[in-house]
Amino acid sequence: MSKLNKIIAGTDRLAKVPTGITGFDEITGGGLPAGRPSLVCGSAGCGKSLMAIEFLVRGAIQFKEPGVLMTFEESAADVRKNVASLGFNIADLVARKQLVVDHVYVNRSEIEENGEYDLEGLFIRLGHAIDSIGAKRVVLDTIESLFAGLNNQAILRGELRRLFAWLKARGMTTVITAERGDGLLTRYGLEEYVSDCVVLLDHRVIGQISTRRLRIVKYRGSTHGANEYPFLIDTKGISVLPLSSASMDYDVSNKRVSTGVAQLDDMLGGKGFYRGSTVMLSGTAGTGKTSLAASLAFATCSRGERCMYFSFEESEAQILRNMLSIGIDLAPHVEAGLLQFHATRPTVHGLEMHLVQLHRLVDDFKPAVVILDPVTNLATAGNSDESNNMLIRLVDFLRKRVITAFFVSLSNVATAQETDEGMSSIVDTWLLLSDIELGGERNRGLYVLKSRGMAHSNQVREFLITSQGLRLVPTYLGPTGVLTGSARLIQETQDAAAEKSLHEEIQRKQLVLDYRRQAVEAQVEALRAGFEAEKKEFGRAVASQQSKTDQIMTDRLATAKSRQAGKTKRG
Repeated sequence: MSKLNKIIAGTDRLAKVPTGITGFDEITGGGLPAGRPSLVCGSAGCGKSLMAIEFLVRGAIQFKEPGVLMTFEESAADVRKNVASLGFNIADLVARKQLVVDHVYVNRSEIEENGEYDLEGLFIRLGHAIDSIGAKRVVLDTIESLFAGLNNQAILRGELRRLFAWLKARGMTTVITAERGDGLLTRYGLEEYVSDCVVLLDHRVIGQISTRRLRIVKYRGSTHGANEYPFLIDTKGISVLPLSSASMDYDVSNKRVSTGVAQLDDMLGGKGFYRGSTVMLSGTAGTGKTSLAASLAFATCSRGERCMYFSFEESEAQILRNMLSIGIDLAPHVEAGLLQFHATRPTVHGLEMHLVQLHRLVDDFKPAVVILDPVTNLATAGNSDESNNMLIRLVDFLRKRVITAFFVSLSNVATAQETDEGMSSIVDTWLLLSDIELGGERNRGLYVLKSRGMAHSNQVREFLITSQGLRLVPTYLGPTGVLTGSARLIQETQDAAAEKSLHEEIQRKQLVLDYRRQAVEAQVEALRAGFEAEKKEFGRAVASQQSKTDQIMTDRLATAKSRQAGKTKRG
């Protein structure tokens, strides 16, 4: 592409104005079209007015763009009260000339439908409000009230087009709210044809659980997310969850973190889980799933890292009390701000709302580990497929932030693998707790079904919950097979007794061998002493014989000398 074409492409690119609403700007690729009107429509109670007002408030606070709110239903005082719960101080913005709130009262009985009907008076009033603060943003809430007394569709269409053209000419980024009609986006079925961006809000109730969702119906000149997105209204305003952004372009860590149980670390290559990985722990009721989750939370906080624990069965107080019985005291970590509990029933919100809240809480707290106990309870807020899809999106969210996820899964059957097939493919490490019934008693076993990217044990370990914490011991192989619990203790006692008897027999034989060795050594020593005595006697005999031989030789030499001397004298 030439330099000129690049300039033209950059010039033709649609300018956008960020709304400041969490998640919405990501879905729309930057916000609403700058200097153009956008329509926010939906049924009563879906959050149209709140979204429009937040667009103005965040524009004034975050982007230094003053705004005008022209409301045709609620008074300025009512607007201030309604949004105060979101933390928006409308009065302060008005006092600082960052916002104008103008309530236009429309008396339907005074509206006469004729060919000369127009909005010229509204244009003058709106123009004055814009000029008074140098506004860049405008909200009209709601459009139906303005045309409630008109039935002539031609007049409606013409006046709407003239209104939108006038706002475009002033360069105003405008949000217009409208009630949803029967089978149409709006009551009159007109606004969507003259708006550059149409946002549809929906508030639905399924199975007594309410959910708010948002969809970008159209966006002229721009690509945008086309799915339905859940959104949440709370004390911080509106949060939209951009599901389409859940991609697999995240980084991974080679660092390892302890599970909180030394023997389990050993089963995972001696180092524990990968940081930022997803772990699922499956098991039937009473196998110790929450205990293992609490042990991980304790180990995380003991390293000085933050842990967030979402409980869907027990309250925070219950968990803290119950864990004390096995030697895990979580209360100091809660007081230190390292451990944060969120206990709620899954049926309080829909699955999308739970996901939005999880996103917000995690972003605010920034934990190193997130625990969900048990994730299977989320199916009560939807069905198993919906809960699995929700968890997949949560996994992608946590992986992007390199947060270790620990999901506890409650199984209703002895074979946990049969109940977790929907999640098994996305988790990195899968641990299974099982019941082992033997000899009239029930014990617990744990094994690693899979753990991607690391060497791990293939053994079933007996899982012990004691007053001093959790332990994993190797399962005992007896004459009749694998033994646990009392059967293992009895067999261990018998084996220990047999080993002791064998040890004693070896010691007895060792003593006999020692006595024999000593006797042999004594005999050898006696023989050696006799040999030495004979050797000495032989030495003395040799010495005596040598002495005699030497004496004979001496005597011979003396005799020979004597004879030689006698011969000399006679001559």
